Amino acid sequence: MQQIRGQRLARSARWFVRSGECQVISALILAGTRPGDDPLAGTEGKPHKALIEIQDTPLLERVVRALRAAGMDRIGVSCDEGPVAELARALRCEVMPTGNGPSDSASIAFNAFGAPLLVTTVDHALLRPEWVRELIEGTPADSDLSVALAKREDIETAMPGSQRTYLRFADGAWSGCNLFYLQTFRAAAALKAWRLVEKDRKRPWRLVSRLGLAVLVSYSLGRLGLGDGIGRLGRRLGIKASLVRVTDGLAAVDVDKPRDLEDIRNFLARTAI
Repeated sequence: MQQIRGQRLARSARWFVRSGECQVISALILAGTRPGDDPLAGTEGKPHKALIEIQDTPLLERVVRALRAAGMDRIGVSCDEGPVAELARALRCEVMPTGNGPSDSASIAFNAFGAPLLVTTVDHALLRPEWVRELIEGTPADSDLSVALAKREDIETAMPGSQRTYLRFADGAWSGCNLFYLQTFRAAAALKAWRLVEKDRKRPWRLVSRLGLAVLVSYSLGRLGLGDGIGRLGRRLGIKASLVRVTDGLAAVDVDKPRDLEDIRNFLARTAI
């Protein structure tokens, strides 16, 4: 058993080497309950989105499998007590308390797990280990935080017709992949600001306006790239933040509404994922 565990840790370490040192990275799955009933879970006859099944496998289990395949040995699930917590424990995950929204929940887990910590969401039905590795390996060694995003052309190529929310900047239209990498303890500063980002995530001009008039003008004139904007926002928080482009557009496809669920099921029926 010890030899098997050692092999698994060695397999993880080959991806996460910084200056000759191997880091064991923890992961957090956000699976909190939104205020009120989840209409998507209700249409599937489930008490929570995390329990919706795709190809006879609950969403939570699909995400856990992908993270373990990426080398994550310690996985936390931020959720309320109940059937989701029971499934999390059955999958050998640690149940973490939820906070007042995703940012608070991530802060609680970050305080418990420490850095580095990969954060994702339970509705990431198509999550693949290579996307996790692409984010971690693509994060500069001196970055405190990185965010995975995909470009519109990659998303439309991977899943034509998928309805995503796009952030339009000088370097193209981007959509989030629900993958965040908190590489150092300084990333805690970003979690404190996450609540504001959540509030304005579909209104990029509001986010940009927080960086000052000069940056807002640059954005208005179509001169501000998203990578530059993320870097500037990080500096304003006293950290280094980076954008990592995930080349597979499927990374931006999650389960937000019935159409997403239908698209994913149809896609999987046509492929061998």
